[in-house]
Amino acid sequence: MGNTLSQIENLPENSIENIIDKYTEMNIAHPFMEGNGRTTRIWLDLILKKRLELCADWSKINKYDYLEAMKLSVTDNSRLKSIIASALTGEINDREIYLKGIDYSYYYEENE
Repeated sequence: MGNTLSQIENLPENSIENIIDKYTEMNIAHPFMEGNGRTTRIWLDLILKKRLELCADWSKINKYDYLEAMKLSVTDNSRLKSIIASALTGEINDREIYLKGIDYSYYYEENE
């Protein structure tokens, strides 16, 4: 696991495509099922903010489309890239966007 995390850490973060590739790899490598999605979505937003001065407005991402794209991302993350890219915003310091993101993270994890 240590080598895998080192490899993921060294992946580039200079474009949305590279960042989503890194996000996909971290999701695959994350060892815990519970909290995996919430943790990696917050991690993704932190990288987006730091590298591109963007973050995802998770309220614009349909739960079922996102979950399906995450399942497919193991072999092809193009749909995931499209879904997240369409919800990016430059409002990185907007407290409401940040808090909505956390709320939506719990919503994505709810069983129905």
